[in-house]
Amino acid sequence: MYGYVRPPLEQLPQQERDRFQRAYCGLCHTLGQRYGLPARFILNYDFTYLAILLAEREEGPSGESRCPVSPIRKRPYLQSDDAFALAADESVILAYWQLRDGVADHDWLHGLKYRSVSCILEPAYRKAAKARPAYDEAVRCQLEQLARLEAEQCPSIDRAADAFAVLLERSADDVADPVRRRVLGQMLYHLGRWVYLADAADDLQKDAASGNYNPIALRFGLQNGQWTAESRAEFAGTLDHSVRMIATAYELWDFGCWAPILEATIYYGLFQVGKAVLNGTFRPRVRGLERNKQEG
Repeated sequence: MYGYVRPPLEQLPQQERDRFQRAYCGLCHTLGQRYGLPARFILNYDFTYLAILLAEREEGPSGESRCPVSPIRKRPYLQSDDAFALAADESVILAYWQLRDGVADHDWLHGLKYRSVSCILEPAYRKAAKARPAYDEAVRCQLEQLARLEAEQCPSIDRAADAFAVLLERSADDVADPVRRRVLGQMLYHLGRWVYLADAADDLQKDAASGNYNPIALRFGLQNGQWTAESRAEFAGTLDHSVRMIATAYELWDFGCWAPILEATIYYGLFQVGKAVLNGTFRPRVRGLERNKQEG
């Protein structure tokens, strides 16, 4: 995904920050165990959030280990279980197809970095796709649908966002409990919609300069990637509606020990990131900076 789903760690008690760090490092270890070192570098907050959503209500057993990022000091991490294995598999599939989408969106020179990284990740992707073939097929189909909308220059932000939202919704398909699967599906659908729209808003000026497809620019008739006061207010309402729908689904399930992190993300973090995107102050974080923020 894109790095927009950020828990406001500075707002959380140290106990919850430590819990998030264990989940973050736990997913990193699971990625390494299942797919080797290259897969560990796709880790970000978004994928950790997915792992937390899929996790059991109570925190599982943890261990301590050194790693490439921390070769001297041991760090605590959650040991792999079925939920983290599922999150790792789906993270690899999502990351691979995101990279291939980057290849398709750029000319040969500017797409070289996406092509190079996707080649490095491809062995892990093939293994993950074999483990989760239905999910891989769902991601591929939804991205093909999104590519068709881009080719048509479709001005509907709802149709474009829906294609990505369904892709993320399918991440819950392997959850056994039917009620929980439905709750997670709804949360992930609206989160996918929010992520897609936030990314499109973040890319407005870049897409205007490159001529790339951007449904927001087409929907509101924006020139040079610049908001009007009316379009900005209307779009902010659309973003906030997605967050409210995530919150509505969230209230239908007991997320146990993960509730403080999830609530802080839903009720504060997403709104803050959305505001930063619209204000033009959002800045992506690289993996190391994410880790430093957690430790700070």
